[in-house]
Amino acid sequence: MDDILLRNRTFDQLEIGESASLVRLAEQNDIDLFAAMSGDVNPARTDAVFASGDLFGHVVVQGMWTASLISAVLGTKLPGPGTIYLDQNLQFQRPVVPGDIITTTVTVKEKRVEKHIVLLDTRCTNQKGQVVLLGTATVVAPDTPVIWPRTVRPDIAVRRHDRYEAFIRNARSSPALRTAIVHPCSVDAIRAAIEARDEGLLDPLLVGPEAKIRAAAEAAQVSLDGVTIEAVEHSHAAAARAVELGAAGKVDALMKGSLHTDELLSAVVASSSNLRTGRRISHAYAMDVPAYSKPLIVTDAAINIAPSLEQKRDICQNAIDLLHVLGVEVPRVAVLAAEETVNPRMPTTLDAAALTVMAARGQITGALVDGPLAFDNAISLAAAQVKGINSPVAGQADILLVPDLEAGNMLAKQLMYFAGADGAGIVLGARIPIILTSRADTLRGRLASAALAKLVAAHNRRGLVRS
Repeated sequence: MDDILLRNRTFDQLEIGESASLVRLAEQNDIDLFAAMSGDVNPARTDAVFASGDLFGHVVVQGMWTASLISAVLGTKLPGPGTIYLDQNLQFQRPVVPGDIITTTVTVKEKRVEKHIVLLDTRCTNQKGQVVLLGTATVVAPDTPVIWPRTVRPDIAVRRHDRYEAFIRNARSSPALRTAIVHPCSVDAIRAAIEARDEGLLDPLLVGPEAKIRAAAEAAQVSLDGVTIEAVEHSHAAAARAVELGAAGKVDALMKGSLHTDELLSAVVASSSNLRTGRRISHAYAMDVPAYSKPLIVTDAAINIAPSLEQKRDICQNAIDLLHVLGVEVPRVAVLAAEETVNPRMPTTLDAAALTVMAARGQITGALVDGPLAFDNAISLAAAQVKGINSPVAGQADILLVPDLEAGNMLAKQLMYFAGADGAGIVLGARIPIILTSRADTLRGRLASAALAKLVAAHNRRGLVRS
């Protein structure tokens, strides 16, 4: 009963020397949550590299997190519900580090009948019995007994968005990528180009109707000083001209502006285009999913509607090559289907099994490929173990190869809107990378898309992408 009910001690019930305690494990999640709540992002608390050169030589928990445990005891145990906190002095004795078990104890030391004020000694110790915090709390004790259902402690974790940091930092270390921004005639399109320029990722060449481009820049309140405009009449001409510039080596990447994706890609794959390779062009979403421990590629969610087995092979290889660029030596590819067994009535399971065999025979290279795998056992080791799946990919996929565009599009958007993921979009398989952004993309997602293109373009120039 005591576990599910809160009970207080009124002023009259309190006795000198009476005490109550609370025990809490200090975890990294506590540091992150306190930083998110308070804005205290002191690198001594949040950055292990910085903290290694600080006074203590390691990350320490925020002192006020420890102090907040005193408030928890006062408000829930002694005196308990109805207590009014008036004053607290604190003496920090030693640091608290993740993994410490903190016992917080409050002890009644003085009662003042006037206004029912109570003074309590407050003490926090670690698992070694060492005092980490001392102080005195002054409260107004409740007059009325309270018995109240205990609220379940919220199960909260910080959503971390740091999967992109390494490759954005890597991309910034080299000169900006000369990029044709195709028909940037909307506020979002022109702003995305200027943001990437200001971050040192892209050197934009704006291709489209000059009057519309300048009007969009004025509406976006951005300056085009120092930015070159390649004037053409309309979006179709902008796509064609951008492809010409790419084929001539005058730009190293294309970026979609305010024209339809099909219009741009039609110019890229046209028979007269010199941007085609022997590969099928495909789209890859590099997803930063807070609940997943590493970047996750979803492909193809934007270009190939119902790809054949041969086309899926190219889509798979394009994504593998992208992860090689990002430093993943042996990516794990999960070929998704609705179930993890081969079912002749479900063609996607047959394709998945065939792709697994193709990888085993060297028709797909540089990765571990397995399928069919359902989504749950592709990304969850627990789900795979429950189903008895023995696979080098299950539960730790780097790439999710979807059956068709509809499945991929729904999966990517569910990750974005339900799981809070960011998505960086890039088109692969052409001689130069093509950046696809959406009006709904976050700034981080747009910058990550530009960073991906920059790294892929550098890889292409070294002649390391297979044709």
